[in-house]
Amino acid sequence: MLVTIAILSATMLFMPVVQGAVTAGLDPNAAVQLMNREKAVVIDVCEPTEFAAGHIAGAKNIPLGELEAKLGTVVKNKALPVILVCQSGARSARAVATAKKLGFENAQSLGGGLKAWTTANFPVEKA
Repeated sequence: MLVTIAILSATMLFMPVVQGAVTAGLDPNAAVQLMNREKAVVIDVCEPTEFAAGHIAGAKNIPLGELEAKLGTVVKNKALPVILVCQSGARSARAVATAKKLGFENAQSLGGGLKAWTTANFPVEKA
């Protein structure tokens, strides 16, 4: 009985780590490789004021609330990889579900968002 409880406790403690690894998204280096090798389109889902304060060079701004209506007009080729970005990675993770619903099967979130991007010392531009 005690062994079973110990195993269940260890499993419950370990599950958040496994789930975090699954939902973490792209790291900044993998995002750069997608941008350079596969011409990935970067979509920043932050609000316009956040976007103006700093964003990945070449990123297009579509706020999360407008993503469903505007993504298809900004990215015409649904086969291209789409990298969704926000400040921390939370909004962009939600945006991936919207993009996939619209047929963008190669949509991915930048894990850690713009914070991870700047921590990796990659360039940011301001509008």
